[in-house]
Amino acid sequence: MKKIMIIDGGPRKGMNTAQMIEAFIEGAKSASDDIEVMHVRLYDLEPYRGCMSCMACKVKGKTSRVCKFRDPLLPVLQEASEADGLVLASPIYMADRTAMLQAFVERIVFPWLRYADGSVTAIKKMPVAFIYTMNATEEQAPIIHKQLDIAEQMFGIALGECERIEAFNTYQMKNYERFDFADSTPAEKQAYKDAHWEKDLQKAREAGKRMAEKI
Repeated sequence: MKKIMIIDGGPRKGMNTAQMIEAFIEGAKSASDDIEVMHVRLYDLEPYRGCMSCMACKVKGKTSRVCKFRDPLLPVLQEASEADGLVLASPIYMADRTAMLQAFVERIVFPWLRYADGSVTAIKKMPVAFIYTMNATEEQAPIIHKQLDIAEQMFGIALGECERIEAFNTYQMKNYERFDFADSTPAEKQAYKDAHWEKDLQKAREAGKRMAEKI
């Protein structure tokens, strides 16, 4: 059985990123009965750290393509490195992935890098999908993409084919009246959601189906 590993960097269960992930899973499972999907919510793990620059993965004669630092993230990194497909999902905060997902990215990418020759090599090749949900509009997104591109390029070099699935201008909460937003925000957000959200979910379903078919 083939395994797709979903690394969920979203803090809120049932909200935009979670719904996009569920749609991706639906699409993957619709394509094949021979697909196992492992969904890991990083916010449910015990506290872990980003890269410690301990350099244990680069000791001569003992180099490793998987992080060596022992904490609750280590088994997730090991399973992700051996999966058949990888999905990284996150809402966008401060024009970047959540800190939880960024820590995962640091920990999985750094062991791939070889200082001796500048190569970037993972244990195995696999298709990769990035799912992002954001308050920014599609017109504002290119600024955010500059932040995301570098790490995504590393995944592409090390793992292979990557794709990005995005939902823009997302509806962020059920009751906007409690928070400091313009009075017009709820209606504008609802109108955008009504016009685009089902299409965004369908994009995630189709991406899940494509990955399942590839592996």
